Amino acid sequence: MKRLLAALLLLASLGALAQEPYPSKPVRLILPFPPGGGTDLLGRLIADRLAASVGQPVVTENRGGAGGNVGAEAAARSAPDGYTIVLVAPSLAISPTLYAKLNYDPIKDFAPIALVAQVPNVMVTHPSVPARTLAEFTAYARANPGKLNFGSGGLGTSNHLAGELFNLRTGAGLIHVPYKGVNLAMNGVLAGEVHLVFLGVPVPAPHIKAGRLRGLAVLGRGRSPLIPEVPTAAEAGLADFDVTTWYGVLAPASTPRPIIQRLNAELTKMMQAPDIKERLAALGTDPLTSTPDEFGAYIKQEIAKWGDVIRKAGLHAE
Repeated sequence: MKRLLAALLLLASLGALAQEPYPSKPVRLILPFPPGGGTDLLGRLIADRLAASVGQPVVTENRGGAGGNVGAEAAARSAPDGYTIVLVAPSLAISPTLYAKLNYDPIKDFAPIALVAQVPNVMVTHPSVPARTLAEFTAYARANPGKLNFGSGGLGTSNHLAGELFNLRTGAGLIHVPYKGVNLAMNGVLAGEVHLVFLGVPVPAPHIKAGRLRGLAVLGRGRSPLIPEVPTAAEAGLADFDVTTWYGVLAPASTPRPIIQRLNAELTKMMQAPDIKERLAALGTDPLTSTPDEFGAYIKQEIAKWGDVIRKAGLHAE
C-alpha cells in the first residue's frame, strides 16, 4: 500500500511538473568550494548568464568542505526537480578512491548535464633548480633520488595527484610537501621552499613571464595563450600526461530528462558565446561543451584514471 501511494504521489508530481514550464522559480547552483577560487568565479559567471537566458534567478550557494564533498553530497540529496544543480571539479572523480567512506556515489546519485570549462595545469620550478626543460628536470630528479620535492594544495588535491602521476610515469621520486591550500603552495615555490608545483596556468603565468618561476610543460593538449613559450608535456617528451582542472554541471539523479536537455542546451549556447569565450580566455580558461552522456562517460574515465594513481601511490584520507 505504501509503495502504491508513493507511486501515485510521484506520478502526480511529474504530472504537475509537465504542466508547469521549467523553470518557474529560482534555481540553486551549489558551488562545493569556498568563495574566491576558480569554481566560485566560474559558477557566478554561469549563474548570471543562465539567469538571463531562462528568465529566473540562479542563486549561487557556496558549500565548501571536505575537498568538495560537502557540497556534492548536498546536491545529491536535493530534490530531483531541476531546481538544484551543482558545479563540480576533479575532486568528484578523486574522492571515491581517496576516501574510505563517501556519503554519495558520483555515478549513481547524479544526472550529468554538461562539461563547461577546463584550465590546463603547468609544471613550474624555482629558478634555482638546475634544469631548464622537462627532460633535464626528469634526468636531474632520477640522478638525485629523494632530494627533490613538489608542493600541493593538500593531500588528494588534483595538483598533488599530478605529482604522484609524474612519479609513476617517470620514476622521478619526488617527495610530496602538502600545504593548506594551493595559494600557499604557490608561495612555497616562489620562496624556494619546494622545487616544483603543478598549478593552473593563470596563477603562475605572470611569474613565469617575469622570470621568477620557470615553466617546464603545460599539461594539456595545446599550449596556453598566456604562456605560449612553454611547450606541452607531449612536445617536451612526455606523452599522455594531460592534467586539467575541468568543470561540469550535474543535477540529482532522476531529474527529468527534458530538464537535463534544456539545461544542456543553455550551457552549450553559453559556452559558445563570443563574449563568454573572451571572458574565459582572460582567465586562462577554455570553454567546453558536451552532451550529458559524454560528460557521464568522462566522469567514469576520470574516476578510473585517478583511482589507479591513488591506489598505486597508497593514498587515503579520512
